[in-house]
Amino acid sequence: MGNPGAESREHSQGQSPRPGPAKIWSVSEPPFAGFQSVDTEGYKRSTPETTIVIDNGSSTVRAGWSFDKAPRVSLPPLMARYRDRKLNRTFAFMGSDVYSDGTARGQAKNVYDPGTNVVNNWDVMEGVLDYIFVKLGIEGGTGSVERPILMTEPVANLGYSRKTMTEILFECYGAPSVAYGIDSLFSYRYNGGKTGLVVSSSYTSTHLIPVIDSNALLSHATRLSWGRYQGAEYLLKLLRLKYPGFPGKISEPQADDLVREHCYISQDYQQELDSYLDWEGLEERDHIIQHPFTEQIIPQKSEEELARQAEKRKESGRRLQEQAAKMRLEKLIRREQELEYYKNLQSRISETTKKEAKRLLEVDDFDDESQLEKKIRDMEKSIRKARNKDLGEDQEETVEPTFPLLEVPDDQLDEEGLKQKRQQRLLKSNHDARARAKAEKEREKARVAEEERLDAERRENDLTGWVAERRAARQALVQKMRERERLKADLGNRKSLASQMRMKSIANLASDSPSRKRRRGGDEDTFGADDADWGVYRTIATGDQSDDDEEEDLGTALKNIEAQLLKHDPTFTEDSTREAQTDWSKSLVHAFRYGPWPYDPESQRQAHQVHLNVERIRVPEVVFQPAIAGLDQAGIVEIAADIITQRVSDSPQKGDLLKDIFLTGGNTLFQGFEERLRNELRAVLPANAPLTVRQARDPILDAWKGAARWSAEQESKRAFVSRAEYMEKGGEYMKDHACGNSSA
Repeated sequence: MGNPGAESREHSQGQSPRPGPAKIWSVSEPPFAGFQSVDTEGYKRSTPETTIVIDNGSSTVRAGWSFDKAPRVSLPPLMARYRDRKLNRTFAFMGSDVYSDGTARGQAKNVYDPGTNVVNNWDVMEGVLDYIFVKLGIEGGTGSVERPILMTEPVANLGYSRKTMTEILFECYGAPSVAYGIDSLFSYRYNGGKTGLVVSSSYTSTHLIPVIDSNALLSHATRLSWGRYQGAEYLLKLLRLKYPGFPGKISEPQADDLVREHCYISQDYQQELDSYLDWEGLEERDHIIQHPFTEQIIPQKSEEELARQAEKRKESGRRLQEQAAKMRLEKLIRREQELEYYKNLQSRISETTKKEAKRLLEVDDFDDESQLEKKIRDMEKSIRKARNKDLGEDQEETVEPTFPLLEVPDDQLDEEGLKQKRQQRLLKSNHDARARAKAEKEREKARVAEEERLDAERRENDLTGWVAERRAARQALVQKMRERERLKADLGNRKSLASQMRMKSIANLASDSPSRKRRRGGDEDTFGADDADWGVYRTIATGDQSDDDEEEDLGTALKNIEAQLLKHDPTFTEDSTREAQTDWSKSLVHAFRYGPWPYDPESQRQAHQVHLNVERIRVPEVVFQPAIAGLDQAGIVEIAADIITQRVSDSPQKGDLLKDIFLTGGNTLFQGFEERLRNELRAVLPANAPLTVRQARDPILDAWKGAARWSAEQESKRAFVSRAEYMEKGGEYMKDHACGNSSA
């Protein structure tokens, strides 16, 4: 695995060195809590009057005894069951135990529908209850838990859901009595609240419940369908849009941890969002999350190994040079021997008859003596060149070629002479063309030198004017490059003007055929006979506005001008160049995706990193502005203001309601939540209205603690439905109490 704390590489485009991030976070591991032993101590202490308190949350189910200070059992509402065919056994995993087995993790099922607090899977619910009762040490030898059960439920819980839960508790577990209550009201009561507005933002939803004299006005309560689960899903959607090719996978529990650990409530969302990606201070605002990865390991060698390898390469190079020199020497000896043979052949031909000479030439594949002479000249030239190269001497100056046959009239030459004259004419044409090209090159070199001299004089005499001309030329080149980029982009769009003009040119060319039909053996196609015909291809490829200037290397010309400005114009800096201005690593997109750090696309470590910046304030902001996540509901400030100013406006205790705005639930633990709610409520309420916003001592556990305290009180016994009442009145029957769903 790669090292999450490793420093970033420096940017390849020459940015100033920047130290690596001070801290890099890693994604959390699956929340496996390990084996939890059976706790029999509580059951032994309990009596038939002691209540089993179960906070049936959609994120975590907590259970314990009414005399406990904290729950003894906590587990996510998950269950997995599968059968191992090799072992011929069925395995069942509950709660966080599902994360201990790969197969179980894939088979895990939740008690609730995703994103809701309505029980959907009753088999899993029974499995969770079995696990709770076993871990609490309830033996169940009689087939009954033999203890009263108090269970929390959401606001306005469905009658069918409560009825089914009641039937399970009485029929399956033989509970002597059962009661239900709202978790947020238990938390409010535990924190000493009597009259106020309860703001409960939990895992799947947010509720605002007005409470007067310890009685909840549920008819005025309002639900916002947003909680930490929706926040985690929203973060995952934002990250998928931000990193569409991200090679790793972030699970829902990991996204939940990212929201809880890195997000916070902005006190002025719009203002902070506008400046969030500013380079100043972005190092602190940008949080880097490292996903597991495997980096390519490059073995590091010691100085001695590097020195040995260098010496080995040097020795190998010397051997190769010696071998090459030996091969060149052998080749040179062979060519000299071959040259000596041809010279001997030439002398023999000069001393023999024509017939014998012709036979000797044919033996060595020569047509005549001129070919032999040419062969000897070429070999002498080649040998001389090879000797000069081996000795390190300059090559001999090229001898000006002569073409004597060009001055001889054709009638004085035989057939072989005419053939040689044609060859010499072709050689002379090539020689003259090379001479003209060389002269043109020299003239161009002189012209460029003269232009540079005049430009230097112009710069020395009028630096301001020279700089203005260079800047104007640079701007013209930049504009031309932008125009070509725009034209290239337009050609990719068939509805653009450039693309339509190109198709029009093609159509015009197609219509230029003769008006009368061709007949077999008739008119011939003469396209291409005129050099101007081939210009249509440039018209089709680049449009009617193209010219020869577009074929030049604009980038090289621009760099030359910018190099001159960098040297002579003090106001033109590296940041003024086009390369610096078009450097995408300094753009807003780069700051959004990679923060203020350089990005190396070849690094697996950086490819597996997620940068959280604007998401840190955008995700929790949905509670205040649901519209940014596409939720067609009012935010908690508008809901609270409506409850206070409209729904309970006639209550004489309206002022007391403002004096106790109570926050509970895990989704209110964001930094700045309490302060933001207080400031925004102050803005919509009358200036002189009293306002107090407070948070639960433990927004997560106070619901269970409040339920445990309430169940231990004597007056709570009247709210329990006994088994006899259940048998008589059915599962729909429930009793009123201040913390229940039947409270008026």
